[in-house]
Amino acid sequence: MYAIIETGGKQIKVQEGQEIYIEKLDAEAGDVVSFDKVLMIGGNDVKVGAPLVEGATVSAKVEKHGRQKKIIVYKMKAKKNYRRKQGHRQPYTKVVIDKINA
Repeated sequence: MYAIIETGGKQIKVQEGQEIYIEKLDAEAGDVVSFDKVLMIGGNDVKVGAPLVEGATVSAKVEKHGRQKKIIVYKMKAKKNYRRKQGHRQPYTKVVIDKINA
């Protein structure tokens, strides 16, 4: 069984036992979080929401927080002596999917 959930402005396909990296959540490591924006549940019987599946939740355990690899944002305008270099590291939360409640 799998589910498609929405979190952090993105849609993610998840299965039980899967580890996923999502946008940073406001929860401590070891906490159990519940995602109630379930768009679809698949498997033997498919349930598609309009836009959400009624009464469906996905529970997950927060494993850790971190920051991704650094990306470099470089702006330059030719012949104008304009150069700006900036780095960015996006924060994330690693969660393990425990149960899909349909």
